[in-house]
Amino acid sequence: MTDFLIIGGGVGGTSAGVALSKLGTVTLLEAEPALSYHASGRSAALFEESYGQPSTVALNAASRAYHVANDLLTPRGIMAVGTADTTDAFHTDQTKMTLETLSLPEAKAIVPILNTDVITHAAWDSNAWDLDTDRMIQGYVKTIRAGGGSLHTNASVTAIKRTATGWTVTTKQGDFSGAILVNAGGPWADQTAAMAGIKPIGLMAYRRSMGRIPAPGGHDMSAWPMIFGAGETWYCKPDAGALIVSPAEEHAMDPHDAYADDMTLAEGFARFEAHVTEPVTRLLSSWAGLRTFSPDRTLVLGPDSSDASFIWCAGQGGYGMQSSPAAGQLLADFVNAKTPAIDAGAVAALYPARFN
Repeated sequence: MTDFLIIGGGVGGTSAGVALSKLGTVTLLEAEPALSYHASGRSAALFEESYGQPSTVALNAASRAYHVANDLLTPRGIMAVGTADTTDAFHTDQTKMTLETLSLPEAKAIVPILNTDVITHAAWDSNAWDLDTDRMIQGYVKTIRAGGGSLHTNASVTAIKRTATGWTVTTKQGDFSGAILVNAGGPWADQTAAMAGIKPIGLMAYRRSMGRIPAPGGHDMSAWPMIFGAGETWYCKPDAGALIVSPAEEHAMDPHDAYADDMTLAEGFARFEAHVTEPVTRLLSSWAGLRTFSPDRTLVLGPDSSDASFIWCAGQGGYGMQSSPAAGQLLADFVNAKTPAIDAGAVAALYPARFN
């Protein structure tokens, strides 16, 4: 029997495993053949501290030290652009992300393919970094194993039973028992809760598609920032000599192994092309992930009000990677009855009891 039984091997489950492994033994169960198979392995992977709800920003800020200490960040920067008919959305984005106004010549000097005949507004911030998510997950796994924990893939859950000493989870790899159950099931977290006899929260999964294209016009993009269209109607980000472009869609879907929708991807490319001088000529690859949100679009972290031995780690949305060190630590603080490092208002906003 383990102290902490974690269902879900994405960034939520692995980061929780790191923090909880300091308090006891951890057993992590993942349904897929590899960890971070779904959304965690398909992220645009940017650390931008002011991105998200106030409680998410608090987690981001508390996570920065971990990312820096583990050499996970590489300078990238972030830019927003807008046109005459998206002025209001642009200024909303600029205020929310605290971006510095750029003149159009300044913006074009940074990203030469911007079409300044169309773009009327630009703003940016250098305080955004690429986040090495593969290295981060590998570090989480190494820490869990170093603490005596175990990780099991191909372990899809078929039943969950409450026992006198905790929980027994039946999987395709056999039965596993633990004193505390952590629900880090991503899009399947509500289904996991229902199997355990816990009231679901009402989580919703939304598809986001991405396409990888060659460097537009053969440009060296190594110093380009991540670029958002006003209202986040599209974005692009350099990645290993190519460019990732996303239509930034939110299409509600049932949990499944998501794939990019060709028409949606084409619409995103068209929105991107409307702001630049170089056309999209070739698609190198495409993929999609499901971003899971709670009804109030804030992460759900902490024990369920009906049973303190059932802990939620869900609703990460698009913020799970950058906020994960602090999110995992918050769960450990709850278990250890320790005052969290983040402020009480943020803790209350994240607590599952808000849905009762």
